Amino acid sequence: MMKDLPLSKVYQLLEPGPVVLLTTSHKARANIMTMSWHMMVEFEPPLVACVVSSANHSFAALRATGECVIAIPAFKLAPNVVEIGNCSGRDLDKFATFGLTAMPAQKIAPPLVAECFANLECKVVDTRLVNSYNLFILEVLKAWTDPTQKKPRTVHHHGYGTFAVDGKTIKLRSKMR
Repeated sequence: MMKDLPLSKVYQLLEPGPVVLLTTSHKARANIMTMSWHMMVEFEPPLVACVVSSANHSFAALRATGECVIAIPAFKLAPNVVEIGNCSGRDLDKFATFGLTAMPAQKIAPPLVAECFANLECKVVDTRLVNSYNLFILEVLKAWTDPTQKKPRTVHHHGYGTFAVDGKTIKLRSKMR
């Protein structure tokens, strides 16, 4: 038997990927925010769609510069990731406050996050849906991984302070590569 689900809870079912950190840099000031509304839209070149609320401090920087880093944290950073999402870069230096290390990127101004197991240097390539939905299309220009972080587990947002940690990996036969 099926039961009615309030439409406000639909996103909790479809949240697509791990919670990530998005770094920007504007007027020589780096910022970092927590983001969970993103998805792959193309493989080559790798394109990522992401929603950054116009209320977020990072929105203006992303719009002005067209550059960001998507840093992918492992489970051990989950408490910091949540706290980063609960405050604004307008008010404080989040890198210093949360003890994160900003590392220079190779192709863009925003920094990598040294503690994350992967960092993706991105440029905005499509803004047609920004005014309507705050949706940016990013092209990944350079990707980095930290080989010392073996089999990192990611955190996935299920809404209202509830998260899941990825776990067991299975391999099934597929024609996709």
